[in-house]
Amino acid sequence: MKTILQKIIAASGYSSRRQAEKLIQEGKVQLNGRKAIPGDMADPSQDKITIKGKSIAATAAEPIYIKLNKPAGYTCTNRRFPGENNIFDLVRVSTRLFAVGRLDKDSRGLVLLTNDGALTQRLAHPRFEHEKVYEVKVAGPIKNPGALAGQLTKGVDLGDGDGLGRARRASLKEMLSPVKKSTGEYLQKAIFIITLSEGKKRQIRRMFSALNIAVLDIKRVNLAGLPLGELPEGRWDHLSPEELEILKYEEHTNYPTRPKSGPRRRLVHRSGRVGNDQRR
Repeated sequence: MKTILQKIIAASGYSSRRQAEKLIQEGKVQLNGRKAIPGDMADPSQDKITIKGKSIAATAAEPIYIKLNKPAGYTCTNRRFPGENNIFDLVRVSTRLFAVGRLDKDSRGLVLLTNDGALTQRLAHPRFEHEKVYEVKVAGPIKNPGALAGQLTKGVDLGDGDGLGRARRASLKEMLSPVKKSTGEYLQKAIFIITLSEGKKRQIRRMFSALNIAVLDIKRVNLAGLPLGELPEGRWDHLSPEELEILKYEEHTNYPTRPKSGPRRRLVHRSGRVGNDQRR
C-alpha cells in the first residue's frame, strides 16, 4: 500500500516527519533510483528508498517511548559537538531516538525521547498547542506576584522582532527569603509555575528578563499531560502503559477539547527498574 514518503521515513525511525520533509526538499532522498520530490508516495515493501545513499528499513522499528529527567548542562540535539554533554549520553539504546519538547542547555526536567516520528511531529508542532509546565525560580523586584503573573499571561515583548511571549497560565508557587545585594538593595526570590503552549526560543528567560527579573532555574515538570513524577535527575525510564495512554490521548486532542468535567484517570507512576548504566 502506497503511503506519503515522509511518513514512511518517520515510521522507519530515521527522522521525524518534519525532518523527512526537509530531507526530500534538499534532494537527499531517492525513490527507486531517482530524486524524490515533495508529494511522492511509495510502498516500503516494494519500493527502494535511500537517504544520502543508504537504504532505510522497510518496516517500522519497534516503537520506544522514554522519559528523561534532564540535568542542567546537557544539550537536547542529535548533533554532537566535542566536549559537550548531550542527553543521548545518558540514554544508551541502540535505536535512533528524537527529543520531543527540547530544553535549552541551562534548563532541566522532563524530556520525552522516542523513535515514533508521527508522535514527535504531533506533539512538537506549535499548531496543536500542547501544554508544557515549568517550575521557574527567579530573583528580582517582585513587589506584587499576582500582577507579575498577570503580565506574563497578558504578554511580554521578547524583542528581536519575536513579538509577544505569553504564558497560558502563570501563578506563584512560593516566595523565598530576600537576598541583599552589595548595593544594599534587596531582591526577592520566588518560584512560579508557568504553563506554555507556544515555544519561542528561550521564551521563559526572555519574558522574565524583559521584566527586569533574573531566572535562576527552570525545571519542566509536565509535557503534554505527562508528569515528571519522582524520576531522579539524570535518570530515564520507559513509559508505563498509563503514561503512554496520556500521550496518545494528547496526540489526538487539540486544545481546548479535553473534557472539563467528569473523573480523570489517576496516573500511577510505574516503579520499574532503572539500571545503573542509565547514569553517566
